[in-house]
This record gives sequence, structure tokens and C-alpha cells, in this order.
Amino acid sequence: MPTALPWLRRHPRAMQRPAAHQGFTLIELMVVFAIMALVVAMAPVAYDRLKDGVQYRDTVRTMISQLRSARYTAVSQGEPVRFTVDLQTRHYGYAGAEKEIPETVDLRTTVADREFVPNSSASIVFLASGGSTGGSVEILRKNGAGTRLRVDWLSGRVTQEPLFQ
Repeated sequence: MPTALPWLRRHPRAMQRPAAHQGFTLIELMVVFAIMALVVAMAPVAYDRLKDGVQYRDTVRTMISQLRSARYTAVSQGEPVRFTVDLQTRHYGYAGAEKEIPETVDLRTTVADREFVPNSSASIVFLASGGSTGGSVEILRKNGAGTRLRVDWLSGRVTQEPLFQ
């Protein structure tokens, strides 16, 4: 090595030839494609879980709102209002404000004996005085976890509590 170029001694990479073609190796590309395939394969599962959770939360919020609205309507109009859960047609609500029960959600009801039609529907009647016939509606996910909505018979007040399995 000539002494006329002292900077070469300080920079050993200066002697190396630059690569003519820089790019990705086949193995690097295969790893990237494998990772992409895993992400694409897992996306539908994650989407289904997300969709199920959104439908469950929407059903809980809507049903609480519907129950409270039915009570308010009964008190303000001075007439009883019937909130019905129809398990055959998979609908719930009161007259003029019915909603569909999503397929990913199951419901169980506990109501007064006279407000139950076997294998069909169950109702909670809100009275003009603010009271009700009372009962509860359990909103369940497919894994069994869920929420219970209770309607107090004396005050007609609607409360929510978690169900533990």
C-alpha cells in the first residue's frame, strides 16, 4: 500500500468496491410475504370479533335506552307502555320503536307470569305512575358473558349489572 494515500489506512471500507446492485434477497422477500400472509389470514378473525363486540355493546346501549324511554313515555302520556322482547322474530322494543336482535347476541328474560307468552315473547309494562310489572333481560355474548338489565317493579327504574360465568 503506497504511503501517498494515508487516508486509506484510516478508512478500511474505502478499499472495498461498492456493490453494483443493491436490493433484497429472495429469503428477505419470502419472509416479508410470509408475514403479510399471516396478517391477511388473521384479519377476518379479528374483524369478526370486533363486529361481535360492537353488536353486543350496541344492543346493550339501545335496550337500556329503549327501556328508559318506554318508562318516560308511560309517565308523560299517562298510559301504560309495553316493552316486548320477541324471541321468535328476534325483535325488541315498544310500539313504534322496535329494533332487531343481532344473530351474535342471545337474550334471556324474566318477567311477570302474565306478561310471558311461552316460546314467543316476554313483556315489561311501564305504568303511568312510574312503576312497572318488573323483570330483567339478560343480554349474552356467544361465550356466555353478558349483562343483566333489571327493571324495578316499584319505581320502574332500569339498572345494569354484569353477568359472571
